[in-house]
Amino acid sequence: MVILSASDLRKYYGEFCALDGVSFKINEGEFVSIIGPNGAGKTTLINVLTGLLTPNTGKVFYKDKEITGIGPEKLSKLGVARSFQLVNIFPNFTVLEFLMVAVVSRLGKGTNFYSSLLRDQKVTSEALEVAMLFGLVGKRDVLTKNLPQGDKKMLDVASAFALHPEVILLDEPTSGVSTSDKNKIMETLVSASKKIGIKSIIQVEHDMDIVFSFSDRIIALHQGKILSDSAPGEIEKNEEVVCTVLGQKECFKIFSALMHEHTGKGGKA
Repeated sequence: MVILSASDLRKYYGEFCALDGVSFKINEGEFVSIIGPNGAGKTTLINVLTGLLTPNTGKVFYKDKEITGIGPEKLSKLGVARSFQLVNIFPNFTVLEFLMVAVVSRLGKGTNFYSSLLRDQKVTSEALEVAMLFGLVGKRDVLTKNLPQGDKKMLDVASAFALHPEVILLDEPTSGVSTSDKNKIMETLVSASKKIGIKSIIQVEHDMDIVFSFSDRIIALHQGKILSDSAPGEIEKNEEVVCTVLGQKECFKIFSALMHEHTGKGGKA
């Protein structure tokens, strides 16, 4: 079943075309990564998909409902959420309070919540449940500004998961953290998505090890257009896509590895 789709999206900033006729469909159960060089249109695409930006032309659909330009708040109530990297905006919230904000939003308890937040058992219980899924329950009383970068990333993702969406969009969920933390974040969010009932994950990610390890599909953007929409194995074999989207250094690394694998199995270079 198609859960999220884009049809002929175009987005201009003045005369610059950031998205140029982008179309695709995301099915339930898929983990899709969006890759591309700087300026390819990745973040613009995420912003259009989540209604933060309205395209100049084209439409976005969640299931059978058009959601073009609807805005993140309304969209989250329908079942689509994204991480916003808000941890630095609320530095004096504790981890638990930060997660409570997302729970309050989902439960529709209004905006004047803070004074009674800690007395609301349902809000507290659900925030603690999410904290436990993401390994943050032991840091429930730590101010977000005092968290290490890896935990800040984890909390940012956890707050989007606390909305209990069916589809979640993540903009570079592992940027700025160590390799070991990157894998921990990805393994945790995949595990949490199954427990919460999230049906599809879409991420923008620069770390190719993460992209190829966790993705079912990879959408490669270049100059606002889709250069390839394929399974990881097909992307790896496509020298044009790898060299155009990932650069010559990554191209050399991937094809050297493939050549080594081939010759190691008795093939000839």
